[in-house]
Amino acid sequence: MDWVDDIRINLSAAERRVSSLSGRRTVKNDAQAAWLLKAVACIDLTTLNGDDTAGRVKRLCAKARAPVRADILAALGFADRVVHTGAVCVYHRFVATAVEALEGSGIPVAAVSTGFPAGLVPHDLKLREIDASVQDGASEIDIVITREHVLKRDWQALYQEVKEFRAACGDAHLKTILATGDLKTLRNVAKASMVCMMAGADFIKTSTGKEGVNATLPVTLVMLRMIRAYQERTGYKIGFKPAGGISTAKDVLNYQFLMKEELGRDWLEPTLFRIGASSLLADIERQLEHHVTGRYSAFNRHPVG
Repeated sequence: MDWVDDIRINLSAAERRVSSLSGRRTVKNDAQAAWLLKAVACIDLTTLNGDDTAGRVKRLCAKARAPVRADILAALGFADRVVHTGAVCVYHRFVATAVEALEGSGIPVAAVSTGFPAGLVPHDLKLREIDASVQDGASEIDIVITREHVLKRDWQALYQEVKEFRAACGDAHLKTILATGDLKTLRNVAKASMVCMMAGADFIKTSTGKEGVNATLPVTLVMLRMIRAYQERTGYKIGFKPAGGISTAKDVLNYQFLMKEELGRDWLEPTLFRIGASSLLADIERQLEHHVTGRYSAFNRHPVG
């Protein structure tokens, strides 16, 4: 518990740190295109809507296989490269559909689980949902923590919960969603991040995308600092996934810059960095088309799912 008890956060310093990004770091032309292509490879292409259908999921998987149009890739000199997204993220109901649609692509399927997004179903049902998604072929499980544990500062309960989720995942990667917009303070975010990593999380993730406030740069900075502290103490590299509200190419560049500055080059790869998004991909493809043609196209020319 001393690892958790010792955590302190300076809110004003965190805000100053991230406010400097846009004025201090910029990339243009070919360099920007390269950063955006790297971002595409880190996207968890997501559909988590009440009106999802098997057809929509299949279209999303087709886009994940070919996220950038062939003519744009050819103009960028990537005609002979395989470019696909980092994963496809769906509800448990559509895991088998996505696994079948992505067969042979090497793209993993991530399933949101444990009563997503609120996480208030009985604990035994959470474990059964994880097991069912793994049995259907999901190789990544995005779980939601019980926010009450954090708000009551019951760190032992949070640790035990995530530890049992980790065991239920087996060989599947565990991504723990903190729902940071519900946790009230950056100190709570920092402590929850540390506890989840100690309990066996492979990734820590900001949000479900359903909260009033989702991924932000100050929250990201705090979580990255916890990842760095955990690596320094244990030698283990933990991944990071911001999700919710990242919808433009400009947005994602700031997250990439912060990852590079705080954790280094390894955290720009999909093994350690994922972006939970849907509409983001359309804007990246639109920006890449502008780079090679000099013209902006309408968003409806870049459908995602």
